[in-house]
Amino acid sequence: MEGFSSIECFVRSAEVGSFAEAARRLGLTPAAVGKSVAKLEARVGVRLFQRSTRRLTLTEAGRLFLAEVSDSLHTIQHAVSSLANAQGRPAGTLKVSVGTVFGCLYIVPLLGAFLARYPDIQPDWHFDNRQVDLIGQGFDAAIGGGFELPPGVVARRLTPAHRVLVASAAYLHGRGPISEPADLRDCRGILIRSPQTGRIRTWQLTGRAGGQQPLELKAAMTMSDSEAACIAAAQGLGVALVSMPFAVNHLRSGALQRVLPDWYVDDGFTSIYYAEHKMLPGKTRAFVDFVIQQFAEQGLAQAFSAV
Repeated sequence: MEGFSSIECFVRSAEVGSFAEAARRLGLTPAAVGKSVAKLEARVGVRLFQRSTRRLTLTEAGRLFLAEVSDSLHTIQHAVSSLANAQGRPAGTLKVSVGTVFGCLYIVPLLGAFLARYPDIQPDWHFDNRQVDLIGQGFDAAIGGGFELPPGVVARRLTPAHRVLVASAAYLHGRGPISEPADLRDCRGILIRSPQTGRIRTWQLTGRAGGQQPLELKAAMTMSDSEAACIAAAQGLGVALVSMPFAVNHLRSGALQRVLPDWYVDDGFTSIYYAEHKMLPGKTRAFVDFVIQQFAEQGLAQAFSAV
């Protein structure tokens, strides 16, 4: 397996252009990765990288070698991961990306039941509100929505990604009625700033009866997280536009109530993403199927629907 390890170190280093970054993703030291690649170069008799203090650059021989071994490496890795699954034991490190609050509210609570069913899987879960490079960063799966599907990645839908307008009873008390979208112009807005771009998106409200109208809610304050916006709105600070998964518990408790309940923002779907492979690793298949099953059994698609 020493030769296989050297090839894996080479491929990962070529993908990221750095021994240090490749080492971080492989769980090794930069020195170990560099030594492994040097052994591979000695074995094949050619230099695969031009090294500098700033970056690794593939030589011509290195580019040819990468083209030959990259797909084969992925095939072998998936075959090895599938061996345990063939014996009924999905196993290995499961690297997953999910939004921080969404993950804590709806994914982490599934962990105990998941590990009871698949004790040989070791979770390596990353909580980040930004879209990750699923393939390039070596993730087995990611959960999120609102972004384009990259090449080589497939998605299975979990719930609608609806956003709703919410406010506290204290904020709404004594105000004029808010019966149509135009009435929002006089409200204090608590709006979400995109963590990717830093901008406040322009939203279109969709009515239950059909039709769309622009959201005309001026920002009195901005947040980068829907849960934070819910907490601010519960203090009577304004009307917030938030994702349903974060609003639902505040609505059930009575801390918040829907504003314009016949209107919502349709932002597509929250989905679970994974790389498209002929032989999907057993650990990934087990996780994807388990999450989809749990979301269905808990009725979260219905709970997160604004309609």
